[in-house]
Amino acid sequence: MGYKGPISQRQRRFGEELQRLRTAAGLSSAEAGALVGMKVPAVSHTEAGRITLNPERLEVWLDAYGCTDPSYRKVLAEMGQSTGKGWWSEFEGRVPALALDLAEAEDRADSFSVFDTLYVPGSLQLPGYTEAIYKDAYQDGRWDEATAVQFRMDRQRILTDDKRRRFHFVIHEAALRMRFAGTSVMRDQLLHLIEMAELPNVTIQIMPFDAPGRVPYSGAFLICNPGCTDLSTIILDGPKRAIHLGDPVDVVAYHQKFQEASDLALPAVDSAKSRRDSPFRDSWGLLQHLIYLLQT
Repeated sequence: MGYKGPISQRQRRFGEELQRLRTAAGLSSAEAGALVGMKVPAVSHTEAGRITLNPERLEVWLDAYGCTDPSYRKVLAEMGQSTGKGWWSEFEGRVPALALDLAEAEDRADSFSVFDTLYVPGSLQLPGYTEAIYKDAYQDGRWDEATAVQFRMDRQRILTDDKRRRFHFVIHEAALRMRFAGTSVMRDQLLHLIEMAELPNVTIQIMPFDAPGRVPYSGAFLICNPGCTDLSTIILDGPKRAIHLGDPVDVVAYHQKFQEASDLALPAVDSAKSRRDSPFRDSWGLLQHLIYLLQT
């Protein structure tokens, strides 16, 4: 059955994975189609994310392609059978499609790794901070600023809805010194980071200006891991659209970049440990210093 409406990033990724597996197995579209009673055009449409694939046919293909990883098979099947509906569905037509794709990717993920250089990550932003970002972004009248802000606030439910999910944020000190939101908002935002770091499933590290070692990666990115590292999605934010990467080479490279960023950053925010061991130089101490500067 064909999809109605635009093809989502999830649907595209599902099709891309099927094509990659088939190509790696050395099978043609005609050979793959013959295995499940599909003609070549139907195989092509499936691999382009335009039509669905029932679980029985998927199992036949995965067996033929030599895919034996149970976690990969499970997550890929879930990706293919998802309806794409969720809390974000009520925002369809009210926010850009890239925002809906982001919300769906986050909803499917078991763990998140976020590296940001000039902004506090969206899932950690206070309304006033988000408003300062969006104040000039919706001047063309195509989208409503208040709705966009509400959408971002609703996204933050992922931090508390399922405590089994793990969130790891590495934020460059530069992002915490930006004053575009105003002194008062920024102070509240830094305090909020400390509060969110107290959640048992949230880890926040700050990369200081004087971080030693290799030159850090300069671009911001988000890694959504749905329970299978090979099916992670890398999301890069652009001025007009978000870029979603799923190629195995990209997945490995960005996981490595995040680990390097974490290694360069200060130890994670841990207010209890920091208060107990005051000489300890960590992310909590740097945040406290920046908050102090905003009070003068």
